[in-house]
Amino acid sequence: MKILIVEDEPSLRELIQRSLEKERYVVEVAGDFISALRKIEDYDYDCVLLDIMLPDGSGLDLLEKLKDMHKRENVIIISAKDSLEDKVLGLELGADDYLPKPFHLAELNARIKSVIRRQHNDGEMDIRLGNIRVIPDKFQVLVDEKEIELNRKEYNILLYFINRPGRLVNKTTLAESVWGDHIDQVDNFDFIYAQIKNLRKKLKDAGATAELKAVYGFGYKMVEE
Repeated sequence: MKILIVEDEPSLRELIQRSLEKERYVVEVAGDFISALRKIEDYDYDCVLLDIMLPDGSGLDLLEKLKDMHKRENVIIISAKDSLEDKVLGLELGADDYLPKPFHLAELNARIKSVIRRQHNDGEMDIRLGNIRVIPDKFQVLVDEKEIELNRKEYNILLYFINRPGRLVNKTTLAESVWGDHIDQVDNFDFIYAQIKNLRKKLKDAGATAELKAVYGFGYKMVEE
């Protein structure tokens, strides 16, 4: 899962980033309106944590940009501006939640999980495809109710695809979602091939009824057999 933090206060931004990385999210940050706008134009995110008061613009204007671009990111406003007017306007512009500062990191993490669950799996705690069951809160993967061991990237790849069954995903989009926006600095995608090869073998050996299929010249999709 990939999260963008839009927050101009460096110490808070770093604190949230460290906390979310411990929860195994891929985390990117922006400290102002312009850099945040560039990121949402170039990349997709599962959730955007958005401060309203930015040094060079308003977070509410970023919300409008997301709406204009027809993007589907979950947005949680995190702001010291706790007026009713800002809450109402933010929600009307498409925000999914509003968390006033100061807040506990545990509450922020719970709200992130909640909005992502609502988007991807109708609020259910578990995600299922065929006989595969993923429990994101515990980072567990089970096939026929028997747990299989995946490394962090294998787990992230599986979670990405199981939330998008049947969807064809190109290698660049997958890399950006699982490895972050620095992916454009690498020379090739060999590291992705290696992780996917290992994941496919583990799923097959466990008897999974859904598999990651390669689509020559484009990417991969997860389908039930």
